[in-house]
Amino acid sequence: MTVAFAIEPLAEDALLLRFGDGIDIGVNARVHAAARAVRAAALPGIVDIAPAYATLLLRFDPGAWLDTPPSGTLPHEKLAEALRPIATRSMDTGLRRDDEHKADTRNRLARRMEIPVCYGGEYGPDLDAVAEHAGLAPDEVITRHAAAGYTVAMIGFAPGFSYLLGLDPALAIPRRRNPRTRVPAGSVAIGGAQTGIYPRELPGGWQLIGRTPLVLFDPRREPPCLLAPGDGLRLRAIRADEFERLAGHPRGD
Repeated sequence: MTVAFAIEPLAEDALLLRFGDGIDIGVNARVHAAARAVRAAALPGIVDIAPAYATLLLRFDPGAWLDTPPSGTLPHEKLAEALRPIATRSMDTGLRRDDEHKADTRNRLARRMEIPVCYGGEYGPDLDAVAEHAGLAPDEVITRHAAAGYTVAMIGFAPGFSYLLGLDPALAIPRRRNPRTRVPAGSVAIGGAQTGIYPRELPGGWQLIGRTPLVLFDPRREPPCLLAPGDGLRLRAIRADEFERLAGHPRGD
């Protein structure tokens, strides 16, 4: 069975490949399979490949497709025709299975990363609120949150902000009614059925349950983002003293 998808023009230099709607791990896996296939194809003029939950954005140089056949066809139409078999093959070979809607993406992840997280207290001021909403003890929230296997579904909102798929449904909680004007860099948070990590100090309305000492975005680093779409992620619960040590400013007694 071939998985259906659509290719939509966004502008004269941008196309959108749409594989579904909403937040679904199987749909997101198809997005990343197509992204890898397009990168491997090395089509001329591709400027940027940006995966999201259910879509894949491609920005390209129209000039690279002006002299390609058929004559009289617009550049984005020519690129769409070149993309269609590439994306189709990536779906057929990478994700076809009996229970495709529950596709396990672990063996196709680009990398496996471990992120240390200090939960609760000053690092996670909303942990108790999440625990109360879930009807769980705070320690159980930590255990469940750290035990899940996550996939970086996409990077968005701000440079380096990672949207993670894999949150235990029991931990889902609405965003705060009153967003904070300042959320510390490295904050690990829950917003609805998603979890994510703030790469730097930003405003935000997600529920803060912990913080990592790792720097997720540094414009002086290459690449500047520590995490990339498609990465596999595990969270490791740490104590405050390890957080301070990893952050480079251990506390004195």
